[in-house]
Amino acid sequence: MMNLKVKNKTLFLCLPALLNMPFFGLSAFGANTEKGNDKGNGPKRPNILVLLTDDQTFSTIHAWGNGTIQTPNMDRLVSRGISFTQTHVMGGFNGAISQPSRAMLLTGRGLMDIHRNGGVIPENERTFPELFRENGYTTFATGKWHSDNASFTRSFSTGANLFFGGMHPYGKYNELGHRCPYLHQYDPAGKYNNTNGKWVDASLNTFSSELYADAAIRFLEAKASDDTPFLMYVAFTSPHDPRNVLPHYGHKYASTEVPMPENFVAQHPFDNGDLNERDEKLLSTPRISAQVLTERANYYGMVSEVDFQIGRILDVLESSGKVDNTIIVFTSDNGLCVGEHGLLGKQNLYEAAVRVPLVICGPGIPQNAMCDAYCYLYDIYPTLCELADIEVPPTVKGLSLAQTIQNPMVKKREDILLAYINLQRAIKKDNFKLILYNVGGQRHPQLFDLEADPMEMNNLYDDPNYSKKRDELTALLYARMKAVGDFCDPAKPDWGYPVKLKWNQVIQVNP
Repeated sequence: MMNLKVKNKTLFLCLPALLNMPFFGLSAFGANTEKGNDKGNGPKRPNILVLLTDDQTFSTIHAWGNGTIQTPNMDRLVSRGISFTQTHVMGGFNGAISQPSRAMLLTGRGLMDIHRNGGVIPENERTFPELFRENGYTTFATGKWHSDNASFTRSFSTGANLFFGGMHPYGKYNELGHRCPYLHQYDPAGKYNNTNGKWVDASLNTFSSELYADAAIRFLEAKASDDTPFLMYVAFTSPHDPRNVLPHYGHKYASTEVPMPENFVAQHPFDNGDLNERDEKLLSTPRISAQVLTERANYYGMVSEVDFQIGRILDVLESSGKVDNTIIVFTSDNGLCVGEHGLLGKQNLYEAAVRVPLVICGPGIPQNAMCDAYCYLYDIYPTLCELADIEVPPTVKGLSLAQTIQNPMVKKREDILLAYINLQRAIKKDNFKLILYNVGGQRHPQLFDLEADPMEMNNLYDDPNYSKKRDELTALLYARMKAVGDFCDPAKPDWGYPVKLKWNQVIQVNP
């Protein structure tokens, strides 16, 4: 066993087991110099496979140090690529963080730059699938799309088993959820609505992740003899609740086997402004330990189910003969608290909610590498462009990780700004993190030393030994808010907004 030290956590990788896993083969990621793409002479353009999960926090990969969870296929990716262990989603302006997060990923733009909180992607902000389509790629989608139909239609030339919306419904299908999703098939005219899709028959005893993997596999099989480069966007809706995973995975982890996070408390110590959000009502408050452990066991089961479906896709990619020329990106739209700090959602700026896994594999990319450079989810867009030799559009504000992939000491970002509605703002730098709250005139400041306290349990804000760091980060936070055009103004009382803004109010002040 090899002990890999990343700044604020220790990662234990069982290297012999990982390296012996069936996957792409050691030669798979060598440089490909085959000639003859649609742009003329030159290296063949790499295929792109994006695997995006829903609500998967960074700590749910076995190869990243979680000794309880079983994720053999995510581990395969870790062993064959580079892991960015400090990847963040910038935040959101309503409780459905996945909407702005996916819009940021797709457009390469920050939270203050996207349109209508990500609900609409305008034509002048090309998504990366749209850009790759313009550059001769066949672009395929399956799974979740959380923005407008028009931007989807511009982005993809084909697709199957498409889910438009935020999450699988409760209500009429409360007991079924992922087992009977409402799906559309690809329509080149982009006419997707609530009447022309189809409910999956629950008696088939299938699951959303399986349906998306099936669609991806059919696409790969159809592309086996086609040399046109492709971009696949596989957007799972799991492990987002409802947690009605199939019995095999629902019973995979006993609640007595899944550890409670060290920072579990029965109730968050103060009002963070959104304790009445839907996610926080999934269990009673104060939290009951047994219920939280059951929730965590089901969450782990859903992660393992997604992992299995990812493995099916990877196996077919390998057998298709195209793996040697495919860049694979595995990540999630946002993290999730499942008991951490007494919370159950992602409507906060703690590490469990804002950090996501990110693994990049492909031709010329180092294998089994770890990098703790700060980055955002929306840095993926320019990274893919640089790796595929496609010019980055001027609308993109993300920073390419291509240089960092080859040299993890190259760090493009010194700090990370985080934001949630008008209620919370945070800044991270040098493994310190400052969080400020604006709830009924109360700021509830928190300062954490993430290297010594990765679980964010020891608030140093009022410790005189850290007054210099506190003041430094406060000034930096205000400067970053101003630099990105944050609609909240720290110079004004209550940042200019004494009460929580509703979604339609946010998009008026931050269109």
